[in-house]
Amino acid sequence: MKISSEFSKHALEYDKYNVIQNRVIKKLLSLVDNKPRTILDLGCGNGSLCKAIDWDYEHFTGVDFAPGMLELHPKSNKVESIYGDFNDKTLFDNLLTYNYDYIFSASALQWAENLSLVFENIKKLNAPIALAIFTSNTFKILNETASINSLLRSADEVNELQKKYFNAEFEVVKYKLEFESTRDMFRYIKKSGVSGSRKVLNYKESKKLLNEYPVNYLEFEVAFIYSI
Repeated sequence: MKISSEFSKHALEYDKYNVIQNRVIKKLLSLVDNKPRTILDLGCGNGSLCKAIDWDYEHFTGVDFAPGMLELHPKSNKVESIYGDFNDKTLFDNLLTYNYDYIFSASALQWAENLSLVFENIKKLNAPIALAIFTSNTFKILNETASINSLLRSADEVNELQKKYFNAEFEVVKYKLEFESTRDMFRYIKKSGVSGSRKVLNYKESKKLLNEYPVNYLEFEVAFIYSI
């Protein structure tokens, strides 16, 4: 398992709160040697991956279960956005009627209810993959300080699952974002969506964590699975 690290300073100086997600997308696209013509993006959100593609493609299909996000997704005669949930087998039954040159998923599959089943359904689409999944060492220090168990699977667990279905490379990248203040850090967590809208601390506990958080950065751990 290959492991690499990246570090960014002053996250809130960026225009958007999805700093890490954008860096994940950049890496995903760098893993693709060719320029696929028909593309599927599972958990497409507002279309960040679609916007980042710099080659001419024939058709792009983005799937998401958040209508508000799909409304923001780019639209053209080459781009199709579909309301669907990758936890629902019916979605994949419908997708089997299409042929894709490449399947992407950036920062979404960590919320799969049954990741093994999702991998199985992706495999049935019979296309190369480039997937990025946040893993349990994301927010590690924060979780330890607040005595919170991560909702996410470990990188080892994700690796064991993906090996059942794909002949793929597996790489773990650790990111850090440095902040000017702990308050800025907590604002980032709230706005970025990485926490999965999870709220487990009351006001008193949140204030205590704000005062006692020992470092000026957040950690992120992302597993990349990509076709050889």
